[in-house]
Amino acid sequence: MGEFFYRLLDDGTACVMGYEGSDPDVVIPETYCGAAVSTLYDHLFQGHREIRSLQIPDTVTDLGEFLLDGCEALRTLRLPRSLRTLWGLTFVRSGLEELTLPDGLERIPPFAFKDCKALRRVVAGSGLAKVDAWAFQGCSLEAFVCGPEVQVHPQAFSAPA
Repeated sequence: MGEFFYRLLDDGTACVMGYEGSDPDVVIPETYCGAAVSTLYDHLFQGHREIRSLQIPDTVTDLGEFLLDGCEALRTLRLPRSLRTLWGLTFVRSGLEELTLPDGLERIPPFAFKDCKALRRVVAGSGLAKVDAWAFQGCSLEAFVCGPEVQVHPQAFSAPA
């Protein structure tokens, strides 16, 4: 069983700061000491090649940088309905093949899915407004499904010049 390390934030919520474990299927708790878990901090699961599935509770609004960096076995990811913010390089080099983004996510930042070689399909939620340059650099996407009003940068699927 994996162990999580937390920090209480000024707004009364909790941030998951660290993880130690080797579980293939990881479920992040909704609360810590009575505080809702709102943030998963940078590098939380970086290099955890054993993780196949990850469930993030609906209390989480922010996903940090390099969160899933190198999680090559990751195939199943349940994103929270409350997700609002991705920091850069959140999913970099993960093994995700398909992902549905929640309706509350408004922007996909640069390099969010960098080098996700197995990623084939992403379905955007109704709240997505913008996809930044290089968001999907190094991916082999077959389909990116979004509404016609979404501003997709011309270089969203290419490498920086």
